[in-house]
Formats: sequence, structure tokens, C-alpha cells
Amino acid sequence: MKLLVLNNLSSGYGGDLIYDFARSFAKTGDEVCIRCVDADSSFTEALADASEFDAVVASGGDGTHAAVCYLLRNTGTPILPFPAGTANLLCMNVMSPIEPFALAQLVREGECLDFDLGEIVTSEGSHGFSMMAGCGYDATMMADARRDKKRWGPAAYFKAAFQNPNPQVAHLKVTVDGVTHEHEGVGVMLVNFSKIQFDISITPRNQPNDGALDVLVLTTQTAWDLLPTALGAAFDHSGGTLEASNALVYYRGRDIRVESDPELLVQYDGEPLEAHTPFTARVLPAACKIIVSDDGYKLFTAQ
Repeated sequence: MKLLVLNNLSSGYGGDLIYDFARSFAKTGDEVCIRCVDADSSFTEALADASEFDAVVASGGDGTHAAVCYLLRNTGTPILPFPAGTANLLCMNVMSPIEPFALAQLVREGECLDFDLGEIVTSEGSHGFSMMAGCGYDATMMADARRDKKRWGPAAYFKAAFQNPNPQVAHLKVTVDGVTHEHEGVGVMLVNFSKIQFDISITPRNQPNDGALDVLVLTTQTAWDLLPTALGAAFDHSGGTLEASNALVYYRGRDIRVESDPELLVQYDGEPLEAHTPFTARVLPAACKIIVSDDGYKLFTAQ
């Protein structure tokens, strides 16, 4: 096999497990090309010849995985998200192993599935997201957590959440597939894969292959209704659906536009942007091909 590894040195803890993966993977006749990048590198240039490889390994966090999936969208190139970031939520959602040897076996023996991507367009350009994007409370937490991620790991998100109990309340205008809804609230989240840390699902269904995005409008006036579930999302522990929660309103759709007064910060897959609302977003159905474990394959083909 001919394998391209994109190793983001700026992600997570800067560990060297990706090199253990390469050693575990390589057999006689194989070619493993490792390209190291950082936050200032051009991923576009690094992936320019990706079609010449049998698969691409994206070593980094959820932002790295989203960027690689977006740049290789609709190409049919198999992608293995390698968990080298802080939260590694995409890897968790597709039920990938975390050990380098097991991941090396997965590239050779694992199944591939096509998943949806989200695309968000702001004043500074377009970005792809595999997990979620949004504005307001969650974006502020992502920005606040950034400086503590290497020290605190996933707990940095909880730390940021508890330090911001009274987020900015705004008038939100959310248009979903041409229908406009107006609310007072602290943010909007667009969700593709829905599971976050501790196996918490922030939407009633985890269906990243149905050609639609979940839209969560956080209508609470304070953060206390949303905590302690990470990233400012509500989860109804009584077993009821999110539609019944007093903390948010739930929609689903393919094309979304979000406006707010005042403007709110925007994020995608844990990456806070310099841009603010308004923004537009859409789903890109079956746009990325991800290598998954047997458990992941069974989970998403059974839906």
C-alpha cells in the first residue's frame, strides 16, 4: 500500500504515536509518506497529490480531521482520522481504536463508509466540519479553552464553561431550508456527528449519513441550564427528547443561515474563528470516505 500521513505538529500534546503507527503499518513493498505540518502550513499543498495514495491518515485533532475531510471531499479517498488531538471526538464517534497497532491494522482491514460533512461560510471564507459548528456560547468556550488545552486536555472545555456562566444573550434569526425562526438565546449549534465526551449525545439521533444537519438554538438565558454537559449543549437525562427541553429549540435541515443582534463569535469543530455572525451553512451529503472499525461499520449501517 501507498499511504500519505499528514501529521499536524500543532495538535494536541505533540506526541509521537503517529510514528509508532507508521512502524506498525509498514511492510515490505509499502510506501509511507509522512508530511509534517503546523498551524501555519498549507494543508491544500500538503494534500495536492493525495489521489496518488491508497489512503490518507490525518494525524491531529478534530480541526485537523475536518480540514482533511473537507479538502478531500467528494474524491473518494479513504481517510483515517488518527487521534492526536485534545478531544478526538470524530474518532470516538466512528468507534475507532486508539492504539497505533490497531489503527495500522484498521487501514488494511477496516471498512469504509461515506459520511456527510457540514460547510460553514463566514466573512473570512468557507470551512468544513465533521462534528459541529456554531456561534455564541460554544464558540466563546472554544476560544477560552484554547490556551488551556495542552495543560488540561478535555477538561479545558469544562473549565471554560464554568468560567462563563452568563454568556451574551442575543436576538437570533435562524433560517432553516427557507423558513425563518426568531428566538432570544445564547447561541446556535449545527450538528453532524452528535456524541461528545463521556458518551453524551447532544441530539436525539446520531445520524451523520442522512443528508441533513441538526440545528440547536440555545434559548436559555444563562449557562446553568446547559451545564455540566460539555460544550454548552443540553442533554435530557430523564430520557425525553431534546425537542422537549426548555433550554433549547431543535430543527433539522440542509441549508441554514444564522443572524444575531449583537454579533456572536463563530467556531467549527473546536476551532474558534475571527469571524462573527451572520453565517450560512449547508450539508454536503456523503462527501467524505472514512475508514471505520467493525463496530463503527455495524453502528452506522444498521441505521
